[in-house]
Amino acid sequence: MNPKPTDLSRKIARDLLRIGAVNLSPTSPFTWASGRLSPVYCDNRLTLGYPDVRRDISAGFATLLKENSIPCDVIIGTATAGIPHASWLADRMELPMAYVRSKAKEHGRGNQIEGLAPEGAHAVVVEDLVSTGMSSTAVLAPLADAGVKVEAVMAIFTYGLVAAEAAFEKAGVPLFTLSDFPTLIQEAALSDSLSEDDIISLQAWYRNPARWSSDRGGR
Repeated sequence: MNPKPTDLSRKIARDLLRIGAVNLSPTSPFTWASGRLSPVYCDNRLTLGYPDVRRDISAGFATLLKENSIPCDVIIGTATAGIPHASWLADRMELPMAYVRSKAKEHGRGNQIEGLAPEGAHAVVVEDLVSTGMSSTAVLAPLADAGVKVEAVMAIFTYGLVAAEAAFEKAGVPLFTLSDFPTLIQEAALSDSLSEDDIISLQAWYRNPARWSSDRGGR
């Protein structure tokens, strides 16, 4: 069961729709890198170009930290899309900031973690988007190896896929997001930008993305 949307999740959903960071196209689906067809495509890098949206996101992350009483000594960004949002949040919270590379550098000091993430620190990882959860949880192992305790992962948006729930459950780290796919659909429906058939199709994708894709010739 999806939690009742909050004022914050609805505001972020409206922001993402307004600037085109999330696009909905049930009749002309997008092709993901996996070859799977999807009626939704998210590019949260567009948020970088809108100061008001950036502020909403930073303030929203700070609210999640406070409301959920998450202990935090350092903010960690995922490379690359999580880095700017981690930086803005760290500045707002007056905390150290670091980021995790996808792999260790092959030259210099060979770092995979850049910035300040001291051993024993309680960290929050900032991500822009959660789809399957694999890339978000991939940063946890190098942080654990460095003695950093990840208390939570926070993301701007999640598709809410079952695969992501399983990935975070396996990792043993909670996920907090500013908004999600069900909330986005509700907000899009209120704007009259979707037909009834569009909404039915989007809901069908949400229930079973693999079947929705295969029914339309995708993987």
